[in-house]
Amino acid sequence: MSTDTTFSMLTRFRNRLANRRWPAWSRSPRGLLAGFIAVHLVFLVFALVVSLSGGAFSDTYIYREWARAGFDEQNLGPEPSPWVYPVLALVPIAVAGVAGPGPFFFLWVLMITVLNGWAVGKLTDWGRDRHAFPAAWWWLGFLFLMGWLGFARVDGLTAPLVLIALVYGVAHPVAASVLLSVATWMKVWPAAVVLTLVTVTRRRVAVVVAGLLVSAAAAGIAAAMGALPRLFDFLTQQGDRGMQLEATFTTPWLWSSVLGVGGSQMYMNTKINSMQVDGPGTATMAVLMQPLLLLAAAVVTVLIARALRNGERSGDTDRTELLLAGSLTMVTAFIVFNKVGSPQFMVWLAPAVAVGLTHHWKAWRVPAAMLIAIAVATFFVYPLFYYELSHNDPLMALVLTLRNALLVLLLGWSSRRLYQLGTRRPATALAAKEV
Repeated sequence: MSTDTTFSMLTRFRNRLANRRWPAWSRSPRGLLAGFIAVHLVFLVFALVVSLSGGAFSDTYIYREWARAGFDEQNLGPEPSPWVYPVLALVPIAVAGVAGPGPFFFLWVLMITVLNGWAVGKLTDWGRDRHAFPAAWWWLGFLFLMGWLGFARVDGLTAPLVLIALVYGVAHPVAASVLLSVATWMKVWPAAVVLTLVTVTRRRVAVVVAGLLVSAAAAGIAAAMGALPRLFDFLTQQGDRGMQLEATFTTPWLWSSVLGVGGSQMYMNTKINSMQVDGPGTATMAVLMQPLLLLAAAVVTVLIARALRNGERSGDTDRTELLLAGSLTMVTAFIVFNKVGSPQFMVWLAPAVAVGLTHHWKAWRVPAAMLIAIAVATFFVYPLFYYELSHNDPLMALVLTLRNALLVLLLGWSSRRLYQLGTRRPATALAAKEV
């Protein structure tokens, strides 16, 4: 069965379930705004109720303690060091804690809601680009399926910033570089998109200078906190950690532990609050993951450069498509070739796909569908059945294995697309922009 046939069947099935007024309503700014409000109200109301009771949720408990302690480790208990994150991540944490620990969680979710609103507005040109509405709906659906993974972690702040940066893209590379650099100094993963942007854009020097200026500002904030020597601690804080339970390359040891063969077992690394798997060869694999990640990044960079060079030779270079496909490939490689496999990493994949849907809907609907399946599987893994998974439940191990297999398939799809962009002319290789 062809891809077109499959998606046609899915569209017909959706239309049978939906109200006849749905197509017109969903394409209206009022409908999209209502959808945005509905999705975010779920999280805002929950956050307000939890905050009023004096609580927090997931990693925001740790963030709240950091803010309460003034980011001074001497004032902290068993919590991980705040310097596991780059310095700019501490800024929104400080903002959320400005009114004390009580409303911290609600203010945190409110900040992410504002950033998501900016992202949806930019994606749709503030409601003027009706062709982008399906992509915006996809983004909202993905956020909803990911649940608190997109709202209770620093990753929830960086994802909308990366989406906005990709909308600016090659047309406004300096603005994109500033946003990506800010996001990178909150959580390292947007560096994958920075590397792609530098490779694709004509204004490489301006992009690099913009990044350096943001880095200088980050250093200034660290200096103002009296913590300049700790500026790069995030690069070493977790360097000695083992293979995390959910990481793609942990899968063989996961099943060794589940089946009780081979001497592997799961354990909690309380120092960094991470469930890991230990067994024969895991220490060696943990050491190998860093060079494998660097090698994968180099291969992706070569694919992007190849596509750019061949496109320039033929006079048909779609730099926006290269930026999007390259970003998705690079970010997916950052996840697949990583000894850390935290569930919130799946949020990293969505910005490139959302913007890709506005660029070439027909081509990008394949990774969009894959990412919805990844989000559903991730939600079952965490938070629904993480206890069962961490206690060797075979069914949840199978769900996690299927999720990781989808990640590998996504890496294959995006790599193949990059290769095609360097092999065939975009006019024949890319689908026409449609919705």
